[in-house]
Amino acid sequence: MSAYLLLKTLHILSSTILFGLGAGSAYYALRAWRSGKVEVIAETFKHLVFADWAFTATTAVFQPLSGVGLMHLAGWSMQQSWLQWTVGLYCLAGVCWLPVVWLQIRVHKMAEQALRDGTAMPIKAATYMRWWFGLGWPAFLAFMVIFYLMVAKPM
Repeated sequence: MSAYLLLKTLHILSSTILFGLGAGSAYYALRAWRSGKVEVIAETFKHLVFADWAFTATTAVFQPLSGVGLMHLAGWSMQQSWLQWTVGLYCLAGVCWLPVVWLQIRVHKMAEQALRDGTAMPIKAATYMRWWFGLGWPAFLAFMVIFYLMVAKPM
């Protein structure tokens, strides 16, 4: 297998992990939140926060590095509009993801505290979840377009 095919395979696998984990995390976070059960929210968000640092963060770093490697090996120029759009959309997704991670950490801490105190989730957690949900959509849509650009490579 050539270096290009190996790197392309790793790039695709990494993007699949990044996107799939994001979609799966969104599903489970939303299900946990809608359950209204503090113990479910606390446990689910504990795992989401771990998964974001262990998997999402590592693949989020690997993606641009492998992308630059692919550009170099394939001889692509950064002047190609599809690459410029890909980088811009990736940055948009990242700008959305960073506050989402912070919000998940805060919701997790609130749930842990509510669980210890035997109380309901604080009202502020609902505000955080609205922001979390709102920030997830631009990132999700950005990745959908990035997948198209990676496959089609329109000039």
